[in-house]
Amino acid sequence: MNLELENVSMEKLKKYHQKNLTAHKGKIVFTGSSLMEMFPIEKFMDERGNPYIIYNRGMSGFKTEDMVKVLDICVFELEPSRIFINIGTNDLSDPNISISQMIENYGTILDKIKKRLPGAEIYLMAYYPVNYDAASEEMKPCLEIRNNRKITLANKEVKKLAQRFCGKYIDINDNLKDEQGRLKASYTIEGMHIKEEGYRAILDDILKYVGEPAWKL
Repeated sequence: MNLELENVSMEKLKKYHQKNLTAHKGKIVFTGSSLMEMFPIEKFMDERGNPYIIYNRGMSGFKTEDMVKVLDICVFELEPSRIFINIGTNDLSDPNISISQMIENYGTILDKIKKRLPGAEIYLMAYYPVNYDAASEEMKPCLEIRNNRKITLANKEVKKLAQRFCGKYIDINDNLKDEQGRLKASYTIEGMHIKEEGYRAILDDILKYVGEPAWKL
């Protein structure tokens, strides 16, 4: 991480830590990078009368190697019973990071969670699609690297990872996709990040998992 991102991240982590001090233990955590941080799940729960207590601890700009370092604040301090993870898309944007390297780091994250929170139920989310044709000019070089073919390959590996660590791999992307399997142009900000309307389109699908009966033995 560069110095600017490091400073921003540290401020955000301090805020998360303060929030964690008064948060309820044993609830649900959403964690990952910007696509998770931008998921307005806490707002959505407020709108629905808070049927579930969910804490969003996403960190914009983070790669898998960064997430390993902040698990205390983004996961462990909350002692969650359920953890939804979407991390690795920034790795996919980096031509110097292979999918296998990303998966190795992801595995380290899961190993640490399993050891600290052996009873927690872990959900690994499929990566969202992108839309190169709807991308801003600034975003297009990134999406030449992080394309839907690469995302599909990465999702296959994340699914294997979920099986290896006794978690659940979940794909809630159907309502985000157009007829060509791309992120719908109307749902994206610049070809990659998702507007609030897009998150609303998948809200009911993810809540099926949020509210399902306990399955961890």
